[in-house]
Amino acid sequence: MKKILTALIAALVLVAGVIAAPPAAAATAQWRSFWVDTLNPGIFNAQQVKQVVADARAANANVLIVQVVRRYECFCNNSDFPRATDSGLAAGYDPLAEVIRQGHAAGLEVHAWVNVGTMWSATAAPASPNHVFNTNGPSASGANRWMNKRSDGVERVDGAATYLDLGNPAAQDYIAAKVASIVENYNVDGINLDYIRYPDHSTGGANQWGYSATSLQRFHAATGTTETPLATDAAFSNFRRQQVTATVTKIKRAIDRTAPSTVLSVNGISYGYGPSSTRSWEATDPYRAVFQDWRGWARNGLVDVVVLMNYKRESNSTQAAQFRSWNVFLADLQEETGRLMVSGPALYLNTVAESLRQANAATALGIGWSGYSYANPSAPGYASGSTSVKGAERRALIDALVAGPFREWAAVPLMTWKPDAARDLYVIPGYHQVNGREWRTDCEAYSQTRRCTTEIKATTVTFDGRRYVKRFDWVFNNLTYLPLMTRAQWGTNPLARTGEFTSSGRPWRTECDTPATGRGGCRSYVLTYGMVHSARNADGTWRYYRANAWVFNNMVRFLDG
Repeated sequence: MKKILTALIAALVLVAGVIAAPPAAAATAQWRSFWVDTLNPGIFNAQQVKQVVADARAANANVLIVQVVRRYECFCNNSDFPRATDSGLAAGYDPLAEVIRQGHAAGLEVHAWVNVGTMWSATAAPASPNHVFNTNGPSASGANRWMNKRSDGVERVDGAATYLDLGNPAAQDYIAAKVASIVENYNVDGINLDYIRYPDHSTGGANQWGYSATSLQRFHAATGTTETPLATDAAFSNFRRQQVTATVTKIKRAIDRTAPSTVLSVNGISYGYGPSSTRSWEATDPYRAVFQDWRGWARNGLVDVVVLMNYKRESNSTQAAQFRSWNVFLADLQEETGRLMVSGPALYLNTVAESLRQANAATALGIGWSGYSYANPSAPGYASGSTSVKGAERRALIDALVAGPFREWAAVPLMTWKPDAARDLYVIPGYHQVNGREWRTDCEAYSQTRRCTTEIKATTVTFDGRRYVKRFDWVFNNLTYLPLMTRAQWGTNPLARTGEFTSSGRPWRTECDTPATGRGGCRSYVLTYGMVHSARNADGTWRYYRANAWVFNNMVRFLDG
C-alpha cells in the first residue's frame, strides 16, 4: 500500500460568514429520480427545462431520466441518431445539452433515456433518409432488413408500430454505436435503456416475436435444427433471451470504451407478481414472456442500476400486493449483487396519497425511487388536460414527498465498482472501500448547505518532540460543502472566492474554477507548520523531516456552477 504521510489538523476551522446550524440528521444516500418523457412538455425549450429542474430540486430528487431517443430520433443535435422532428423544437435548440447545463448546475445527475426496441410508430416514414426505418426497414431485404417479425408474418402492429430485430447482430451493433455517440458528445451521467426486450402484441400465450429470416437462420445454425420453432419452444425462447442480453452487452462495451464512468441502467419489466418462495425468477413474465433477464444482468455486472417499471394501482389490492412483492425482490437482489435497485411507481395511476404510500413502502426497504412520470404526477393530473391541474398535482406530490420519505437531501448512492467512485464518496455518508482504501464520511446541516467530513485509513508520521512516531489509523481527509447554495448565497465567504485570508492565526488560501477545482467549485488550503515529510534513502529506508506546507482542507461546490 502506498505510504500516506499527512499532518493532523487539530481542529476544523469555522470561518466567519458561515454560521453552523443546529445538528441535524445526516444526509442519506438514495436514488431519487423522475422519468421525463418527450410525449409531453418538459424539455422542448429552456423554460420547460428550468421548471423540471426546479421541481426536481424541490422534491429532493437527485436524478433526471430524460427521454432522449424515443423512436431512433434524438432530442439532441450532436449524436449519430437523426435529430428529432417533433413540433415545438426550435431550430438549433439542443434539448439534451440544455438539460445537462441546467441539471448539473442544480446538482442533479442527467441520464439519457434511450428506447432500444421501438424502431418507428407512425404510418408516414421518418423525414431523415438516414433513419433506420428508411435504411433497414420495409424497403430492405435479407440481413439488411432489421424489422422484428411475428410468427404470423406481421411486422407492423396496427399498421404503424415497428420494432428492431434484436436477433440481428448488425442491428445490435448499430444501436450500440449510436448510444456510444451520445456518451462521446454529451456529459451525461448515465444511459437508461428502455424497451430492451421483445415486444408485446402477441396473439397467443407465448411471445410470438423473433421470426425474421435472419433470426431464424441464426437459431438454426446454433441448434442444428431446420424446422420453424414454435413460440413455446424452450430452446427458441432461450435463444431470444440471449439476443437481448447480447444487445445489453454490446451497449455496455461501447459505453465503457468511450466513458467507463457512465452509469448504465435498464427499465425493467414487472408484469404480475415478483418472485417468491413459491415462484421462481424463471417463472416471471419479464424472464418468460418478453425475454428480459434483468436479474441476470445485475448478477453478472452488465448493468449498474435496475429501474423497475413497477406500475401498479395502490387502490387495487392485487396490484398493491404485486407492487410490494417486486420491492422485496429488488431489495434482496440489491443485497445480493451490490447493484442499485430502484422501484418506479406509476404516478399517473395513483392519487398523491397513494403514491406517497408506495414511496414509503419502497424506500423503507432501502431501495431507490423513480416516479413515472414528471409530466403526469397523479391520476387526476393524467386525466386532466389542464396544465394548471397538472401543476397543482405536481406541487402536492412534491410537498408530500418532502414531508415524508424525502425530507432530507440525499446523494446518489456510491457505485464503488465504477472508475470514478472516489468522486462521490466525499458526499455519501457511511463506510466505503474504493481503490483498495478505506474511507468514511459523515454529513451534517451547515448554514444553508450541508458539510461532509471525510476520513481515510492511512499511515501518519508525527513528531512528539523527541522522535518520529508512525501509526495507522483514521485521519482527516477533507471537508466538502455540498452544491446547495449559489455563489451569491456564499457571498464574501473566503472559502468561496479566490484569495488569501487568516483564520485562528493560520494562513489560508482559496482557488476557484481552476483545473484543480473544476468549473463551479473552490478548494481551500491551510498552511501547516512543521508538517512531516518523507524521503527515501539510497538503501531503501526512509528518513523524515519537518517543513511548512500548504495542505488541502476543504472544497465548496456551487449550486449554480
